[in-house]
This record gives sequence, structure tokens and C-alpha cells, in this order.
Amino acid sequence: MGYGLRVIGYGRHPWVCAAWNVLLVMALYTLSRLFFYFISPDLFPDMTGAHLWELLKGGMRFDLTAVLYLSAAYLLLTLLPLPAAWRENTVYQRVAKYLFLIPNLLGLAVNCIDMVYVRFTDRRTTITFFSEFENDHNLLSVFLQGATQYWYVTLFALLIMTALVLLFRSSGFSRNLSPVTHNPWYYYVRETLIFCVSAYFIVIGIRGGFGRYTRPITMSNALQYTNRPQETLLVLNTPFCLMRSTEGGTYVEPHYFTQEETATIMTPLHEAKGEGQKAKGKGYNVVVLILESFSEEYIGKYTPFLDSLLAQSVRWEYSFASGRKSIDAMPSVLSSIPMLIAPYVVTPYSTNAVSSIADCLRREGYSTAFFHGAPNGSMGFQAYARSAGFQKYYGMDEYPYAKRDYDGTWAIWDEEFLQFYAQTMSTMPEPFMTAVFTASSHHPFRVPARYEGVFAEGTHPIHRCVRYSDHALRQFFAYVQTQPWFSHTLFVLTADHTNQLSEPEYTNALGLYRVPIAFYCPGVLLADMRTDIVSQPDIMPSVLAFTGYEKPFFAFGEDILTQPKEHNFAVCYNHPVFQIVSDSLLVQFDGQEVTAVYNYRTDPRLQTPLPADEASEETVRYLKAYIQQYIHRMITNQLTYE
Repeated sequence: MGYGLRVIGYGRHPWVCAAWNVLLVMALYTLSRLFFYFISPDLFPDMTGAHLWELLKGGMRFDLTAVLYLSAAYLLLTLLPLPAAWRENTVYQRVAKYLFLIPNLLGLAVNCIDMVYVRFTDRRTTITFFSEFENDHNLLSVFLQGATQYWYVTLFALLIMTALVLLFRSSGFSRNLSPVTHNPWYYYVRETLIFCVSAYFIVIGIRGGFGRYTRPITMSNALQYTNRPQETLLVLNTPFCLMRSTEGGTYVEPHYFTQEETATIMTPLHEAKGEGQKAKGKGYNVVVLILESFSEEYIGKYTPFLDSLLAQSVRWEYSFASGRKSIDAMPSVLSSIPMLIAPYVVTPYSTNAVSSIADCLRREGYSTAFFHGAPNGSMGFQAYARSAGFQKYYGMDEYPYAKRDYDGTWAIWDEEFLQFYAQTMSTMPEPFMTAVFTASSHHPFRVPARYEGVFAEGTHPIHRCVRYSDHALRQFFAYVQTQPWFSHTLFVLTADHTNQLSEPEYTNALGLYRVPIAFYCPGVLLADMRTDIVSQPDIMPSVLAFTGYEKPFFAFGEDILTQPKEHNFAVCYNHPVFQIVSDSLLVQFDGQEVTAVYNYRTDPRLQTPLPADEASEETVRYLKAYIQQYIHRMITNQLTYE
């Protein structure tokens, strides 16, 4: 009997009540999601019951983060191990209740309002709403008209908000749980442990996961569950989007030129090619290798196998990454969307529709897959791969020997995972397009135990890891060269970004972005060191040209493989300035004016700035048009060819 009373007593324990209230709000968000689908089935054509369930489950991740954010003050007051008399005080309880209800009622309200608004924007409302309408003074009247016109949404919002108020559970302590019945030390130890454990799991819930490989969940993670970007409307909730977009920042269009003028200077819209154009690699397989941290500085020093491969490839003397982080590489390399201002996948625009090499070639009958040996979901790669049109994703979950070959920090060791990559490709229908992102040449710069003492140290800890990853690359090519598909495959080699650097010509604003870019196709492409100025966004249009893709497409880069580059520039963002590299000059631009100019060929260490007027008008105009196109198309969700 006493045990039964004790169990019943826990029913009003603060932790139990807090969990109940959080789960209650999450249930109301799920109910809202179902209601949204019920009133807007035209937004989600071809929806199946199984896929709807997938979207609902995915949405719970974002609901949990939003509810924990909105309930943070309430959870702190409810779970702090203060004296029971304080925690049961009427005023204390009332304050805690209001700290929970007010933020969450507002969250549910704006989420319901967005059920109507998303029809006009095709995306959940973000912080950009406030800058877009900061000069409009009729929003209240518009809101009232909408509440009347869409009365059924208003009624639904009132119902779920009422349900939250009525079903909210206040906490308390029964007699057998209070410090009056037990030694006070028992009470405080118990409540402190509950608080610490709760805090740990709350942090996990807010981040969307926990571990070295997990970055805080962002809007782009919703793409992991969708078949098309528009389905993120069902996965996401508006409070989450408002909070995350506040962290990521929003863009303001600069209006250097009219849109018509901008298009004449620079356009990411690539028109269809004539049917008579012959491609060297029509129907060839495409394999893209993105090598973690393989800086240009390492070439010729720590990469003997890659050096031998580059000697048989088309490559460039000056080639650049778009960003300094791994999350910048996928959009840049595979979708020709550079990192400009902020990493694309953490901006409010990360749920925009995008295209990619995989998306374009899939329409031509290619089978496509993306490979990354880290835990699935790591770095948001799985989400981006799905949004970019890859049909399959292979991560740690798909790797059969994950426990044996996990490096203990990030991912499967490169040697084993590249073998898995090669063997899996051999089972895919041809033609195929695949990409792999390696992982071992990353902090904490370890190599497998069997290779301790095998690979020589360098001047930085990463150098030994680069030697190991280069060895893994050698084993990969040793295998693929035996496969029947090797002779008709284009291999693209690049790095995601630079890492630990030593030489002065690499530790400056130009060298920080220098990574190799090469195309290897034995028997078709002859070894060639070219002098064009190229960057990662040029990879997608080059691959499409090589494979004979004849439809229009969207890309910020240009074909650098089958013809001379029309605009011989590379653009990147080196906070807080934009940079454009021409055939001899590096020009830095703060958004308003040129702030620095260097001749990197005669001054590779960038020690002697030139007068600002040394930058040609053509260079500055192109950079301005590039920036304006980028920002305008981000804001207006125009990152595909329509």
C-alpha cells in the first residue's frame, strides 16, 4: 500500500508535470500538422500514408527543439532543486505556469497563422518577415481580414490553445515525496540529480542530437525527410524557423543594378545547348571525390598518390574553395551554390529548391548516390543530399562493419569506407553519378592503430592524416581500376576547404581558399595544367557539359572543362569582405567600395596593396552582379532553372 501511494505521489512531481506539459504541446503541433495537410492537400501531391508518417515523425525533432526553447524559463523554475515550500508556493506556481503558457500559446498561434501565409511564400515564416514588412502599417487589418476569411484556421487555433490551457498540469509534492517525510538531504540529492539529468537531455533536445559529429539542428535538416523542398512546410514549425533564422541572419538585396542589367553582366541561368554539340563523355559515369581538408599547400608534399593522379588530369594552377567549412562544400561542389556571406545550409533560405549534378543527371537516366562515413545526419549532409536529388544515401548506418571500423570520433576510417564506396558503385546500374566526402583527415588527426609509425609526421598534426587518406585514395583507385566501368567514368577531385597551413603564400586571404580541382578520365582527357581562374561552383556546369547534358540548368559557375571560361573570375567571401580573383589581381570589396587590391602573381604573400583604382571596372561590375544575383535569388527562392 505504501509503495502504491509513493508511485501515485510521483504523478504531480515537477519532473513528471514538466514532461507532460512538453509532450502536450508537441502533440498539439503534430495535430496542427495533420490539420494543415487536411486543409492544403494541393500543396503536397502524391502523398502516401507512409510518407506522411515519415514527415510527422521528422517534425517531432523540430517541435521538441521549439518547445524546449519556448519553455526554458518554465523548466528552470520547475526543476531547480529549491525547497519544496518555495516550489509549491502559489505565486511561484503561477509565475511558472505563465512562463510556460504565454510563449507556447504564442508559438501555436503563429504556427497556425502560417498555415495561411505559406501559400503565398512557399516557405515557413522566418525573421525576414520583419524586415520585409517593416514599413507596412496595415498588417493588423490584413491579419484581421485573414482571420475572418480563413475562419476554420482561426477556430482550430482557438481550440488547440484552449486545450493547452485546460490540460496544463501544475506540479507539487505529495507527503511521501517532501523533505518533511524524509531526511532533507535525501530530497535535495534526489532533486539535484533529477535537475542535472533533465538539463542534459534538454540540451540534447535543443541541439537535435548530441555528439562531436552533430551540429545544432537547423531548417535544412528538414530536407532529410522530404521528397521535395515544399514538404518542409509540413516538417517544420514556425517558432523553430523564427528562432533559427534569428541565429543565421538574413540578407538585404543591394540593388547595384536593375534586374535586367544584372542579368546582362552575370546570370546563373544556363540555357539549353544545341543538339549538334558533341560531348566527349556522353553517358559516362561521374564520381566526385571531396577530400576532407586537402589544401593546395599539401600537394607535392604529403600526397604522393594524389600527385600521380593529378599528373594525368586536367587541373588548374589557381583553383579555389568557396568557403572554410565542410558544410560549405556540398552546395558549392554539387549544386554550384557558393558560400557567400553565410553557409547556405544554416541560412533562413536553406529550404529553397535546389538542383545539382545528381538532380540533372538523374533526369537523364543516371542512378545517383551520396556517401559519407559519419553517423547518418552528421553535418546535415544526408538532408542536403536528399534535397539535391540524390536517390540514395550511404552513411554509417549502411556500412556493415561500423563498430569495427569507426574511428571513435567522426566516421568510418577512409580506407575501409572508400573500399565500401567502390564496391557499392560496382553494384549500381550504369550510368551512375556518385559523390563521397572523406573524413579521416580531420581533427583530432588520428590514424588507425595499425598505421602508427607508418606515415611520417609533418610540420602540423594533420599532415600524417593526409598521408593516410592519400594512401586510402590509392587503395580506392587500385580497386576501381579493375572494374569494367572504370574506362568510361569521369572522376572529379577536390577538397572541401583548407586546414592547417604553414607557407606565407597560403596563410593569407587568397591562400586560405586554395584547394585542388581536377578532372581525371584516362583515355579521354589528356593531362593539362590550365591557367583559367576556377572555383568549386565551376564543377557542376563542367560535368554537365562533359556528359552532354543539353537541358537548361542553374549554376553560379561556368563550364571550365570543354571550353574557355567566359568570365575568368573566382568569387568567395572572406568575412567581412567579398573577394574576386582575376587573372592577376585579388580584389576585396566591402559591399560598397573596393577596400584592397593585390597582384598575387608578383606579390604571393599579399604584402603590398595596390591603389583601389587598379581594380578594373569589369571586375567590380561582375562582382556586384554576382552578389546581387546571389542575394536576390536566395530571398526569392530562385535557385533552380524555371
